[in-house]
This record gives sequence, C-alpha cells and structure tokens, in this order.
Amino acid sequence: MTVIERREVALVDLLDRLLAGGVVITGDITLRIADVDLVRIDLNALISSVNDNVPSPFGELT
Repeated sequence: MTVIERREVALVDLLDRLLAGGVVITGDITLRIADVDLVRIDLNALISSVNDNVPSPFGELT
C-alpha cells in the first residue's frame, strides 16, 4: 500500500486544469411531493476554454 501525500490545490489551479481539457456536466433534479413531479430540471453543460487552437463554435461575435 502506498502513501499519497496530501496536497492542497488552489481553486484557480483546479479551474485552470478543468478549462484546459474541458469538462462536461450532466444531471437532473426532480422536485416531487406525494409522488407527483412538480419541477424537473435537466442540465447538460460543456465548459471549455476557447483560443486560436480551439475556436469558438459560435464564430465571430461582433
């Protein structure tokens, strides 16, 4: 069994790593009372950085 050192990572560093590679967030939330669905929220999100190597899918915004 190996021992892994505990390393603190700043939030900025974590966001930098996520945006460099991109992250996909999916999920759904249902608010239900007495087996009746009142509110349902579906979430699909792609978060990524955009630069010259990876252009924006929306084209030029002027």
